[in-house]
Amino acid sequence: MSAAGSFKFAVFTASLPEWTPEEAAGKLAEQGWDGIEWRIVDQQPPTGASGFWQGNRCTWPLSTFEEDVPRIKEITEKAGLGIPSLGAYARCDEIEDVERLMRGAAALGVTQMRVPVGKPGPEGYNAAFAQRRKEYRRVAELAEQYGVKALIELHHQSLTSSASSAARFVEGFDPRHVGVIHDIGNMLQEGYEYDPWSLEILGEHLAHVHVKNAAPVATPVEGANRTDWKWGWAPMRHGVANLPKLFAALREHGYSGWVSVEDFSTEVPLEERVRDNLAYLKEISG
Repeated sequence: MSAAGSFKFAVFTASLPEWTPEEAAGKLAEQGWDGIEWRIVDQQPPTGASGFWQGNRCTWPLSTFEEDVPRIKEITEKAGLGIPSLGAYARCDEIEDVERLMRGAAALGVTQMRVPVGKPGPEGYNAAFAQRRKEYRRVAELAEQYGVKALIELHHQSLTSSASSAARFVEGFDPRHVGVIHDIGNMLQEGYEYDPWSLEILGEHLAHVHVKNAAPVATPVEGANRTDWKWGWAPMRHGVANLPKLFAALREHGYSGWVSVEDFSTEVPLEERVRDNLAYLKEISG
């Protein structure tokens, strides 16, 4: 099926922790989504309630990913869904895991996957940035070998929190093999740049789009006459990010690819939340 306008809409399964892969694929298809972005990472076995980052039932283990490819393909194809990208967590310095993921992605017929660059350690930002760029040269070679583009995500508290930092990171890399995921929800927390400019800055390296929303939360400091602020995830309709303006900028930029939702708000029950997110995207993207 086709989503509103020129965009195709998927859900990243990190945001579907309560559902099994079969349940997720079936429910997304029933609601009218175009695709599913599978989360791939080894995690501790569930010990209680399912959570986004621990005990997520809609996650495929990295350790068995290649063996699981036939089942993943069957579940996805049975639901009539596409796979815009793989939500993987193996960093560019974990090259054996990156290659394992790319082999599996190629077997699955997926043409791109996330390969994070991480955050700086004791060596500092500049040294980490230079080292990760060196490591990404090997990632780019694997991307060309397997036909699976490596994607760097704009993410707060990482080496590439803004479009400008990501553009500097991917400078010199072939956009056929290395791309960037635009993520306005992450950029709210760090790295936000005016939507049209951020897309222009990324240029040909813009390969995928994630959307979610967030809002600042006030926290009074005990014993002090001041307030601290932190960012909390918000429903798509009610956060700080102006998503209608983002879609207008995407259309103006000529982007007509996939948009994946990763909504980590919890005010609304999961099934209702996912259903309304698609309705909202259709409202603002046409």
